[in-house]
Amino acid sequence: MKKLSFLCGAFLLLGASANAQLIDEKDVTVTMDLQPVLQLDMSTPDQIEFVFDEISEYYAGITKYGATQLRVSATVSWDLYAVGRSTGMNGAGFWDQQLTYGNAALGGVDALPISLLELRQSQDNPVGAANDYFSQFPPVGTPAAGNSLYYDGSNGNAAPATGEKYVAGDAGTGAAASVVGGSYLTSTGTSSDYFYVIDYRIVPGLPAVFPMAFTPAAAPAAEDIVAVNGAGTYAQPGVYTMYIQYILLEDQ
Repeated sequence: MKKLSFLCGAFLLLGASANAQLIDEKDVTVTMDLQPVLQLDMSTPDQIEFVFDEISEYYAGITKYGATQLRVSATVSWDLYAVGRSTGMNGAGFWDQQLTYGNAALGGVDALPISLLELRQSQDNPVGAANDYFSQFPPVGTPAAGNSLYYDGSNGNAAPATGEKYVAGDAGTGAAASVVGGSYLTSTGTSSDYFYVIDYRIVPGLPAVFPMAFTPAAAPAAEDIVAVNGAGTYAQPGVYTMYIQYILLEDQ
């Protein structure tokens, strides 16, 4: 009986050893770095030219339809705005005069406000209370500030303040002042918060005082040539240049 008990115990021990599971563990750490991405794609001619060589063009203005297309992709909430700039040749907030026609001493002024350029965007600003460029261009006989291009008074590219124009978004932070991340590549429907087509218009007027120029403020005042340079003044014939910066920035 003792031998039998010993053999049974040995078989049990052997069976337990045969079924034992050996484990050896090693760990590897996986890191994910989600970098914020802001991408603005722009399709536009390198240079947009307005040539006024007919009286009717001075009076009615010239419009460039669909001249610029803006496409946004972002992983974070964002704002988009346009700011008019120049080299400051004629001072901050004014176009640069590259060429003068005729005798400058015979009359005319070269201080032409940047805001004389008007913009119109195809979709309205998705941030409801914000100002934008979605309004129709006003009639030439009724000057209005709804489409005058924003500029930074220091001739920089500072973001517009509260009440000033954004293409999308607004001054301040949070859901009420920004557009959530997304992309024109995945948006659906007939309108998109991530795609804008921009029209441009310039109305010199007769005489050429640019009546659509207004200061970039919540309650803008006329900034046509008469307001800037005094009664009886008008634009000096010549070639003038400025440029627009479209700035996409993270809302923070």
